[in-house]
Amino acid sequence: MKKIHIKVVKLNRVVTNIAIVFMLLVVGGFAVFAGVRNASPVSSVVNGVYYSGDKSSNKVSLMINVYWGTEYIDQILDILDEKDAKTTFFIGGTWAVLNDSYLKKIKDRGHEIGNHGYHHKNHDKISKEENINQIKNTHTIIKELLGVEMNLFAPPSGAYNKTTVASAKELGYKTIMWTRDTIDWRDHDSDLIYKRAVKDASGGDLILMHPTESTVKALPKIIDEMQEKGLKITTVSDVIEGVVA
Repeated sequence: MKKIHIKVVKLNRVVTNIAIVFMLLVVGGFAVFAGVRNASPVSSVVNGVYYSGDKSSNKVSLMINVYWGTEYIDQILDILDEKDAKTTFFIGGTWAVLNDSYLKKIKDRGHEIGNHGYHHKNHDKISKEENINQIKNTHTIIKELLGVEMNLFAPPSGAYNKTTVASAKELGYKTIMWTRDTIDWRDHDSDLIYKRAVKDASGGDLILMHPTESTVKALPKIIDEMQEKGLKITTVSDVIEGVVA
């Protein structure tokens, strides 16, 4: 009986030790897994497309896509000047041809110029040749008008595919999307536009806007809120600087 008891005790010890080792491995595995996850920041670039910039910085951009109208451009420029803020205007080719004086104003006021395609086509539904033509033609006309070499492309309607990204890259362009969309082209509510722009805003954000009346009304409040949070409103190039695609 004594021998049997000793064997049972030894067996229990072995089982206990195995259980302890198993638990340590499980806990250790979770710790390593959690460590890997915590050490890996959310990517700012997906398949070569920029959705945000340096998340560790205090920089954000109120990127403005321009394809129609001029009636609110001067007001937007005045507000940006008043608030000591710079940004990037993504310009459509057809708009540039018809509004070269406003285009020059944007550049002369110290803002960055980006490419928004020529005819506002859905770039995910056109050929590589047409993708290249839409980007290249806009590049050519703006270079002729301003003498600047653009290298940022914002696809109209946010429509792109692998062909679009490859075409842009072939022309020396980075494809830019956005972190948050104010949807100001559709929802003409300045309070809603303000909330969409500033809610949970943080460094690296690219915030999409358009030159609408409601945007003009919301813009001063948006900039004030950002600056109170310690965020610097600057160009897209500045925000994505150092981020590797």
